[in-house]
Order: sequence, then C-alpha cells, then structure tokens
Amino acid sequence: MDILITILCCLIVLSVLVFLHEGGHFVTARLFGVRVSEFMLGLPGPRLSFKHNDTRYGVTCVPLGGYARVCGMEPGNMKPFLAETLEFIHKSGKATITSVANELKISEDEAEDALDELVDWGCVVRGKSKDYKDKPIEYFAADINGYKLGEKREVKDKDKYFKEEYFKQYRSLPFWKRIIILLAGIFVNILFAFIVFVILYSFVGFDVQQQSTGEITHINMTPIEAIQYGMNYLWAVICAVVNLFNPATMAETVSNSTSLIGIAVISKSAAEAGICAFLEFMAMISISLGIMNLLPIPPLDGGRFLIEIYQVITKKNVSVRAINIISFIGIALILLLFVVVMNQDIQRFILGN
Repeated sequence: MDILITILCCLIVLSVLVFLHEGGHFVTARLFGVRVSEFMLGLPGPRLSFKHNDTRYGVTCVPLGGYARVCGMEPGNMKPFLAETLEFIHKSGKATITSVANELKISEDEAEDALDELVDWGCVVRGKSKDYKDKPIEYFAADINGYKLGEKREVKDKDKYFKEEYFKQYRSLPFWKRIIILLAGIFVNILFAFIVFVILYSFVGFDVQQQSTGEITHINMTPIEAIQYGMNYLWAVICAVVNLFNPATMAETVSNSTSLIGIAVISKSAAEAGICAFLEFMAMISISLGIMNLLPIPPLDGGRFLIEIYQVITKKNVSVRAINIISFIGIALILLLFVVVMNQDIQRFILGN
C-alpha cells in the first residue's frame, strides 16, 4: 500500500506541473492564432477526448504529465508542393501518396514529404493501415474549420487558402512570438511556485520554534517577503544547474540531486505532513522543472530557444539532420544523468546506504 501511495503522490506532482507547463505553451500559441491540434492530460496513447475549435482535448491512458501539439514546429525549410497538395486533398477529401504524386506529377517521396508536413500543420490526418504493401495509407482532410474528417471542401483560390493555413502555424510567427511560446511553459512553472509561496508564507503563515526557549511563534510574511524568498530559491536552483557544467562542482551537485524515485519518496513524506507541506514541495519541484527545461539541449525548451537564436543570427534554418544529431546527443546526456541519479536514489532511499 505504501508503494501505491508513493507512486500516486509522484503522479499527482508531476502530472500537475507538466500539465501546467504544457498549458503555458497552449495558451500563448492560441493567443497568437497558432493551431494546437491536441492538448492532453497524460502521455501519448489511447485516450478519451473531444474536439473544440480545431483542438482535441482529453485524458490519455497514461496520466503522467501532459502535452500540447503546437502545429508547424517542424524544423528545417518548408517542403515543396504544399499548396498544391493541400488543395488536392481538401478538394478530394482523402488521398494516398500515389494519388498525390500522380495528380501533381511529382515523385512519391516528394508527395509523402508534403503530406507529412501538412499532418504536422493539423490540416491533414494520416490514416492507419495494418499492411502498407496491401493497402496504402490514406490521408484525410482534417476535421477543422467546421468541416468533418474527410469531407470535401471548396477551394476557390489555392494560394489564399494555403496562406490561411500557413498563418495558423508556429513557423509563420515572428521571432519574438515564437520565443514567448517556447518560454511560456517555464514561466508558468515559476509563476505557479511564486503564487504558492505567497499563499503559504504570507496568507497561511508558518510556525517557528525558538531554539533557546522552545517557544513556537506563528509568522506571516508580507507578500513582498514571500516573493523575495521565491527569488532566493529560484537563484539557488539556477546556480545548482549551472554547477552541473562546472567540473569542480558537478559531482557535488549530482549527489545533491534526485530522480523520480527521490521525488516519489519525498512527495509522499510531504503529503503525510499536510497539504501545506505538499504544496510547498510542488512549488520547489515546479521551479526545478522550469529551470531544467532551460538547459540548451534539444528537445528541451532551452534547446529549441538556442536553435531559434542561431537561426535569427545566421538567417539560416538548422537542418532536420543537424537537429536530430544534436537531439540524440542531448537525450543521451540526459539519460546518463538520469541513470546516475536514479542509482544514487536507489542506494539512498531503497537500500538505505
């Protein structure tokens, strides 16, 4: 039973904080007119959902965190023949790679590239096929703009129709708006933590025991003092993350870090101490989650931010191949750190060393 409670506490902490993080991306994207095809509570998988205003909302079968699919975030240059492919499939309702290639007189590779990018844009939906050789995969006109999935629609002006879809994409936005969307999740995590600090330390207050007399005094900070406390804690987390890149302090920083196992154990202890302790722990993890997402490693938000900066300075798009290589290296480093810290937590919390 203790193990189940520990897992449940960990799920609550991470699900709420990741959902808030993804909610930041979702809200800012929608404010800037960018289509978000999915906004889900939980990891990708089978789900219960409904669709409203071109966005599918729901809960997946793995209720850990959440995700928002912001359309048009694919790296590299746009694929050719997008306007022609969009016109054909929306007029037809559905198509295959072969039918698009034949209609536009292009290669099947070019047709597949165009269809896959339009899938990322949320205006085309890729169907499923158990056996690709016997039955080609079908692509359908998406259920957007008031139309049903696969429903034929009138396209009077191909270029105007394409531009309307293009301007609903992340890649169509100016640099400053793209940066706001990227950093919004981190901002929401930090904002949540500061709100919790103000509520707990200013409005609820806390008890302090005098060491000399043992007398307990109830203290209420002012909101400014609570925010200052939050700023101090935020700076401490930033310093800890920076120390990960310093060979002289890296080992000590890693030894003071914790993995999912540690978060689960500590979250259970915090929950047993009461709602205030649990919220305080969530606020601290929220700041850590936000700052860790600032690491300049794709696919983290900080890595995407670095790529955006590079593209603005050089006026060149980073290729998909380069991003894949950088992301592979980044994920490998993150997994290595995860394994080291998890082993440390197993020794500490499970084996009692």
